[in-house]
Amino acid sequence: MQSFRDLRSTNSAVEKWTSPRPNWRRSATPSRISSDGRVPGLAVPGNRYGRPAGNSPRGLLFRFWATAFFALVLVSCGDPPPQLPKLSADAVILAFGDSLTYGTGVKDYQSYPAVLSQLIGREVVNAGVPGEVSAAGLKRLPIEIDRVDPDLLILCHGGNDMLRKKDMGQAEANIRQMIRLARGQGIPVLMLGVPKPGLFLSAADHYQRIADDLQVPIEDEIIPELLGDNAYKSDAVHPNAKGYKRIAESVAALLKETGAI
Repeated sequence: MQSFRDLRSTNSAVEKWTSPRPNWRRSATPSRISSDGRVPGLAVPGNRYGRPAGNSPRGLLFRFWATAFFALVLVSCGDPPPQLPKLSADAVILAFGDSLTYGTGVKDYQSYPAVLSQLIGREVVNAGVPGEVSAAGLKRLPIEIDRVDPDLLILCHGGNDMLRKKDMGQAEANIRQMIRLARGQGIPVLMLGVPKPGLFLSAADHYQRIADDLQVPIEDEIIPELLGDNAYKSDAVHPNAKGYKRIAESVAALLKETGAI
């Protein structure tokens, strides 16, 4: 026969296992429940992660930004640039162009060819002539190639043609001929794009067209970017020391990406 103490213990155990358990979860207050019966932030059937569903404004906005994100990923994962031959430790690079190559606005050691030489540990010959148009550059290039005998040509030309409103069809033809001339002597080419004059600076279209047609690695974003920012300019059309350093860094990065260094 159970004692009073045993009976009380038994009743307590029964109450413990049969009494409703307290609900410690935070319940949604009526003010947090929307007119369609959904609680903001909670998943709905068929929507595992709580994303806005259907054609609601939130759902359409989510789909728009998701599409934009994946499009950006696809663009950033575009085709790699054409590859260049590996440069030996004693390779010589010919930087050919106008005042942007020469380094107008800074001292000689601050020009992009001089800074590039320090960054990559190869000799970079500065063959820039301020004010030169592409027709004059086409005549001068064979002389510089014979003088330097380079292993790589970095070509940055055509800006003065745009500033002086020359025939851009002819300027494009001149640049193409410079590339063919160098390649005809076994010299690979890397090209820099120059911005067309305007409020919103971007490289002139013919640079990318040449790069695509002739399979030339091109850096056509850095110079327009710098010339659109007063912090990197010495005057309206030339970088300052910080700007030329940025050009050198971008060229060095492209040389690495193309396998040249």
